[in-house]
Amino acid sequence: MVTVRPHLWFGNDRAGEAAAFYAEHIPNSSVDSVLKAPEGVPGATAGADFVVEFTVAGMPVIGLNAGPDLTLDEAFSFYLRVDGQEEVDHYWNLLTADGGSPGPCGWCKDKFGVSWQVIPKELEQLSGTYSTPAEIATMNAMLKMGKIDVAALQTAHDAA
Repeated sequence: MVTVRPHLWFGNDRAGEAAAFYAEHIPNSSVDSVLKAPEGVPGATAGADFVVEFTVAGMPVIGLNAGPDLTLDEAFSFYLRVDGQEEVDHYWNLLTADGGSPGPCGWCKDKFGVSWQVIPKELEQLSGTYSTPAEIATMNAMLKMGKIDVAALQTAHDAA
């Protein structure tokens, strides 16, 4: 059977810490296995966490600690679909805390360097197929935001 899942390279050797953080804070997440590095693996300390298999919101992921040669960037992000402003605020604050950083249009980075899009279902509902004036107004409002503001999206949609 063929399967596909993200494989993230943690150049900061924090795959295990990241997996534990996600398991603690994101529903339906867990640390599934941790393999230790054997002697002689380039970029890895023997006996340290090496391959970390974890689940984020039901999606299996592999984390690799193998030195700083490759780093995470915004070219990959988890799309975290949430329900309403309260959940936007909760996850945005959680993910940007302790060294994380905010970004544009609902994007942010967590303290491990992983990019996330914290997107309320209301954005999807209000922007639809981006084909009506109201849907386009919603999209244009979102493009000016960092953290998504559901009330501002609704206002832009209704004003169009």
